[in-house]
Amino acid sequence: MAVLSALAADPSAWRHGYELGRQVGLKAGSLYPILIRLCDRGLLEATWESDPPPGRPARHLYRLTGEGARVAGEGAAEEVLPGRSRSELRGAW
Repeated sequence: MAVLSALAADPSAWRHGYELGRQVGLKAGSLYPILIRLCDRGLLEATWESDPPPGRPARHLYRLTGEGARVAGEGAAEEVLPGRSRSELRGAW
């Protein structure tokens, strides 16, 4: 839920994974599978950075969809990972 909450602070803003990982305290190996799962469930949209600074590759950017903002606002993480308890979800998110 921490990832959704971090994105919900400014739902229309595009955020890159490194920034999100630092904010929520997750390493890439944990964060990116969560981001992929949220995209697959239609809660996030993703795109490539269109104009990266010279000498740096484009980054993947993420932001909440309307449904993602609704889920984040309701704290409805059970919809994201059905069958898991709220306490399990807190640890995973």
